Amino acid sequence: MTEDLDVRLRRLLASDDADALIDLGCDLADAGRQADAEACFRRAFDLGDSVAAYNLGNSLAAQDRWEEAVDAYEIALRGGEADAWRNLGLVLEDLGDLAGAMRAYRGAAAAGDLEGGLQLAFLLRDQGEREQAMAVAEEFAAAGDEEAAAVVACWRWCSSLDPSLEADLRAGQHHFPAARADLAHLLRETGRSAEARSVLERGAKLGEQVAWLPLGNLYREELGDEEAAEEAYRSGIAAGDPYCHQNLAVLLADRGDLEGAVEQFRLGAAAGDQLAAQCLQELERD
Repeated sequence: MTEDLDVRLRRLLASDDADALIDLGCDLADAGRQADAEACFRRAFDLGDSVAAYNLGNSLAAQDRWEEAVDAYEIALRGGEADAWRNLGLVLEDLGDLAGAMRAYRGAAAAGDLEGGLQLAFLLRDQGEREQAMAVAEEFAAAGDEEAAAVVACWRWCSSLDPSLEADLRAGQHHFPAARADLAHLLRETGRSAEARSVLERGAKLGEQVAWLPLGNLYREELGDEEAAEEAYRSGIAAGDPYCHQNLAVLLADRGDLEGAVEQFRLGAAAGDQLAAQCLQELERD
């Protein structure tokens, strides 16, 4: 496969076939060869293809060349490539330009990009604009987007703990991982811990990061199985959930392993967990 890509690359870099160059660039990008993909997209763009600008933006973003990616996406948008709105928003958000990201996500939403519309909802919620965020998510849910409907169910559950949301969370668990975790929370709250365990273990098996923390809590609080709880917390940490450090630290502290607890509190605090930072301060004072 590598040999075939190299043969195509040598043949097409001097070609005037923009479509073939874009196809090759996409294959190279899929193979992790972003620099070669960039060369193909640049050649296609030089031939006047606006789709190539969008793909060039993706390739530059994959190389962490954020400002260049922004320029490429904006060129693609001027050429009529509305798909560039969402990726432009993601890059601007990474750059800390939240106003620009919001503008881009609004552009995606206006173009009918459901995923871009959801990104707008998430960003609004992160900025404390919860009512606006819910309104955006509800709009896309009403348009038939199942992920948006799952997000709406989760946000309603978090604000109300209303058990009548069970059917919505059950439907949403297949489209938005947090819906599965919230369904398990609802099941525990309504006395169905065995089913909650099954739901969370299914999420963990599917690789859903949000399943590990509540699964560890369930093992410890409902089953008294500290070994399984520790394994779940450590799996959550490995999956990228920084809040598992706090719960693992508490478990270790209760077990008498203060050195291990301090390490986990420090790791959680360094990752931005305010509760872990507070516990670390209290432990160090003692």
